[in-house]
Amino acid sequence: MESTTYLRNIRISPKKLRFILPEVKKLAPQVALDFLNYTPKKGAKILYKAIKSAIYNAKSHLKVDENMLQFHLLSVEQGQTLKRFRSAGRGSVRSIKKRFSHIRIVLKAKKIEEKKLEDKKQIKKTLNPKYETRNTKQIRISKPK
Repeated sequence: MESTTYLRNIRISPKKLRFILPEVKKLAPQVALDFLNYTPKKGAKILYKAIKSAIYNAKSHLKVDENMLQFHLLSVEQGQTLKRFRSAGRGSVRSIKKRFSHIRIVLKAKKIEEKKLEDKKQIKKTLNPKYETRNTKQIRISKPK
């Protein structure tokens, strides 16, 4: 179950948006909104609006709670380029490229069963630590009291 949001022709260069992406990809969408709200970049403001729109789209299409969503894909692609010219020294001309971006956000819903299984495995590991392997030697670990 996935929901795709694709924003096109946003007037900011992709390089500026890609600068923020690595930090945002690690977070959950709801936490990413809080992170972007306090980031002092123009790209953060644009990504905030894009992710917020993607969350609302996913909520309406997938019929799930926003806390159950996670990023499946978050990418910034090169869009069109407006070419402008400015006069330079000695009668020459320099080009100015005004770049546009496309943002693609794919959100998927977490499965509840997977989370329960992971929790059970962690509980078993913490409550019943029998042996821990380390350099092919077995070390006995006592149970926590």
